[in-house]
Amino acid sequence: TYEISDELGARWKDAKPARRKRKRRLISPAPANALIDQEEDESDHFTKGLNIYKLLWVFYIGSFAGVIIELLWCFINEGYFESRNGLIYGPLNPLYGAGAAALSVVLYKFRNRGSWLSMLGGMVVGSAVEYAFSWVQELLWGSRSWDYSHLPFNINGRICLLYSFFWGLLGIFWIKKLYPICSKWILKIPNRVGKILTWIILAFFILDTAITGFAMIRWVERRKDIPAANAFDQFIDTHYSNERMERVFPNMVFSDDKNS
Repeated sequence: TYEISDELGARWKDAKPARRKRKRRLISPAPANALIDQEEDESDHFTKGLNIYKLLWVFYIGSFAGVIIELLWCFINEGYFESRNGLIYGPLNPLYGAGAAALSVVLYKFRNRGSWLSMLGGMVVGSAVEYAFSWVQELLWGSRSWDYSHLPFNINGRICLLYSFFWGLLGIFWIKKLYPICSKWILKIPNRVGKILTWIILAFFILDTAITGFAMIRWVERRKDIPAANAFDQFIDTHYSNERMERVFPNMVFSDDKNS
């Protein structure tokens, strides 16, 4: 009974913009998730529900939008633009894309439920993704892009209660506002073109990630004065110098920097 009451209340609240007399606005309000579900069913769209195509497009959009938001936040707070990229090519950061996809997977079944479930889910999922990315980055390259050691209630400096709370708020905002808006945009992509485009973009992401990985490995090796072992290493050193890597990843901090 509680679940039914909670869902009915959430659906009624989400449907408020549709019940009001609409005025002309520069930005349209987010559609209710129930309306998105209906449109996907009626059109039999290739991203219907939460299939692999939908998750990949959520990943792509999240990877791009996260970087843009961080750029603007840096400009507002610091007065200048600074790279927040996670990959060498394009304003893309897989951390944001993975966070958006993970939030979608966990919160999708709560999209028509009360916000408190989205809050709890966002805190858990966002913190887990953030911790995992930090741990993998330090394991592979001995570096970190963020450190919360100076904040209270942190775990190994990788996550902290304050940012977990922000992840929770983002969970609500994501599944109630951003996810339906993203889904509405995705619905405009034709089925035939969309399927092909999905795999083309994925191939680009894989290539970009591979190049970034090789460039990071040589960056670490050059810092340890390890010379290029072959022609491929020389190619990486020529095209992805320390100066270029520092421009793309200005917040990268290596463990030997902290020890020196």
